[in-house]
Amino acid sequence: MYAWIFRNLPGPVWFRIIEALILIAAIVLLLMVYVFPWLNQYISPFTDSTIGQSTS
Repeated sequence: MYAWIFRNLPGPVWFRIIEALILIAAIVLLLMVYVFPWLNQYISPFTDSTIGQSTS
């Protein structure tokens, strides 16, 4: 899959490397800003810790 993406990027090899790095950075940014915060609302009940909380 990654080889297919790299082969289909336009330009010489040095430019394809830069494009691939930009593409990876954009995907990571998209995950960190939109996907993981949205997913956190569904996962947080399973990861909430009660250790160290006092029962008043």
